[in-house]
Parts: sequence; structure tokens; C-alpha cells
Amino acid sequence: MLGARNRELVGLIPAALLVTAGFAAIFIQSQSKISSVSLTYGAAFLTLCLATHLVIRRVTPYADPYLFPLAAVLASVGLVELYRISTDPFVPEYANVAREQAQWMVVGLVLFSITIVALRDGRYLRLENYRYLIAIAAIVSLFLPRVPGIGESSNGIYLSVHVGSITFQPSEFGKIAIVVFLASYLRDNRQLLVTAGKKILWLTLPPMKQFGPLLLIWGSAMAMLLITREIGTSLMFFGAFLALLYVATGRLSFPLLGLVLFAAGAYYLGTHVGHIYARVLDWEHPFSPKLYNSPAAGSSYQLAQSLFSQADGGILGTGFGQSLAPQLVPVPQSDMIYSVITNETGLVGATGLLAVYLVFIARGFKVATLARDSFSKLLASGLAFIVAMQVFVIVGGVTDLIPLTGVTLPFVAYGGSSVVMNFVLLALLLLVSDRARRPIDML
Repeated sequence: MLGARNRELVGLIPAALLVTAGFAAIFIQSQSKISSVSLTYGAAFLTLCLATHLVIRRVTPYADPYLFPLAAVLASVGLVELYRISTDPFVPEYANVAREQAQWMVVGLVLFSITIVALRDGRYLRLENYRYLIAIAAIVSLFLPRVPGIGESSNGIYLSVHVGSITFQPSEFGKIAIVVFLASYLRDNRQLLVTAGKKILWLTLPPMKQFGPLLLIWGSAMAMLLITREIGTSLMFFGAFLALLYVATGRLSFPLLGLVLFAAGAYYLGTHVGHIYARVLDWEHPFSPKLYNSPAAGSSYQLAQSLFSQADGGILGTGFGQSLAPQLVPVPQSDMIYSVITNETGLVGATGLLAVYLVFIARGFKVATLARDSFSKLLASGLAFIVAMQVFVIVGGVTDLIPLTGVTLPFVAYGGSSVVMNFVLLALLLLVSDRARRPIDML
């Protein structure tokens, strides 16, 4: 039977084959010939993954053997689809997205390696000692897009910070930092949150001495996100807060109360805040001629085109290079990449992609169940839930299940900040997994 690291090594082969086959299919469609360049790209991708695998094998030998191969498969899907978009002659503005994504993937894997080396052998537990500093850094980073001179907005939403030639989204760092804070704080105070406080009807209200700092930090992060109008990330933060509160206390009443408060807040914001109200209208009436043809930023054109694209894909898809989706769907490389993938690979390809995400998330939660200490359990649970919420928010948005928000598809969609920080998230999961699966006499 293969050992954990050898299983990981074998698991990288499908990702490399996917890159090779995907690039070959695009070459055949665009140039009517098979090019050896596809083999070169596949070999380069495999070499990059093998180098990272060697770091994992050396530093975290007991880590989960499936998380990194699953992330590699997702990254390979993204690279192939972005390359297909970049070769479309009718959208020259996307000509460099695949190359830039590959560059950011290299940066992400380097930072991934640095993270597991720096925090190996249980050193990630020291993050608990800096929880308030990490929380403050998260809140400050979330506010940066509103700072004049460096902050940038798109369609009225403040997402990015531009410093020199570098543009990044601070919320990608913020989501990990807030999870670290919540895991650390709840580890210390969860018992008091359950046993102390006053009981009103069926709900035990936690004492404000313990619950107050938690609400203050979390509320400040949510306020910063509302100031920047980044509703998708706000939803992720709120979901992670409720999930970790439930994992820490085991009280279903806490998330239920949170959902009630969320429903009330969502109703108020959806009826009183202009840009959120516009998103709700688009969600309710995506094919309304008035909304579809509106020149305003709140137009339903983006969502309607996404739905048309997915419907056109059918069961097996139109095939690489044969789709008009990159030309007709706005931001096909980022927010709408799921719609383009569904159009070109059909329901089968979309289902396969979501299945990979489900397995990745399940492995993340398994890491949490195996963890030996409360902080590690909460950290792994929060990180896995963040990925789950991110996939739900963007896929639910582009399929009109929920109002559309600007969240990227992890490891797949174009975006340097997203790619880099998702590999850091993966590194933290592997660190927790390595400590959980390591023999007790080697801790």
C-alpha cells in the first residue's frame, strides 16, 4: 500500500495530464494542429507541483495526502480555461490573463512553502499569542481600499489597493486573519460562552465580558466590509463567524439566532441601500428588459448573460474554443469563469468541478476532526468553511440562486491576491493535518 506522500505524488499526475490535454485541445481548435508546446506546459506544471511536493514531503510528512493534489487539479482547470480565454482574438484585453495567473501561482506556491517551513512542527500554534494584533491587521487591511490615493473601486465597490505596479485585494488576507482570531478567542472562552450568562427562554445569552471583544472585532470587520461595499466577503465572514461559534459551543441556538439577525439585516440593506437593492432586483428579474438594457452599473446584463452561457453548454458543453462565452459574458476571467467553464464543458464538467471542491472541503473538515487541540480544530473548521462559503457565494450568484456578488472561485478564477492567499490557506490546513496525524511520541 502506498504511503501518504506517495499517494500525494500519484495524485498530481491527473492535474498535469489535465493541463496537457486542455492546452492540446485549445491548440487543435485554434491552429488545427497538435503542438508539442502543450507537453511543455504540462511538464512545467508538473515540475512546479513536484517541487512543492518535495517541500511537503520534507517538512510535513504526515499531512493529508489529498489536499494538495485537489488544489492542483483546481488550479489546472483555471489555467486551462484562462489560456482558452486569452487566445480568443475577439477579447484582446484578456490576452495576458493566463500568463499572469501562472506567475501568481508560482508566487503562491513560494509563499505556501515559506508558510509551512516557518510554522512547521506545531509552530502555527504561536499565532494564538498574536490574535489581537492579527485581528487589528485584518480590520486595517479591509479599510485600505477606501484610502484615497491607493484604494480603487469597480462599479462602486472598493475591492483593491494599488501601490506602484502592484494591485491586490486586502480582503483575501482578511478572511484568513479573522478565522485565526476567531479560532484563538473561542478556544479560550468557549466554556464561559456556554455555561455563564443569562438564560432567556431557550437561549443562553453569553456574558458580555467574554462575548463583547468577539463582537467588537467581528463587528468592526463587518463594518469595514460594508464601508467598502464588498457584500460577498461580508457574507463569508458572517458565515464563518456562525460556523465557528457553533463548532466551539455546540449550541445550535447561536447560529439560529444569527440567521434570524442576518435575515433582518439583509431585508433592511436590500430595501434601503442602493447598490444592494439593485443586486436584489437583478436576482429577482434577471431577464427584465428594463434591467437588462440599463446602462447603469446595477444592470442585470451580467447575470442574464451568465445564465444564457450556462444553458447553452447543455450536458457535454460546446468544447474548448468553440464557445462565444468569453466574448458575451462580462469579466469571464474572474467573476464569471464558472459560467464559461459550464458553457465549454457542460453540466458534466461543472458537476466534476464542484465535486472536486466538495472533496477538498470534506478533507478540510476531516483535518478538523483529527486535530488534537481546540485551536487547531477551530482553525481547520474555519478555513474549510471559508472555502465552502466562497464557492457557494459565487456559484450561487452566477446561477441566480442568491444575489450576485464579486467573489472569486478559489484556485480557479483569475486574481493574484486570491491565488496567493488560497495557497496560504492550504498551507495552514496541511500544518494542522501534519500535527494531527503525527505519532504522539513525535510531537
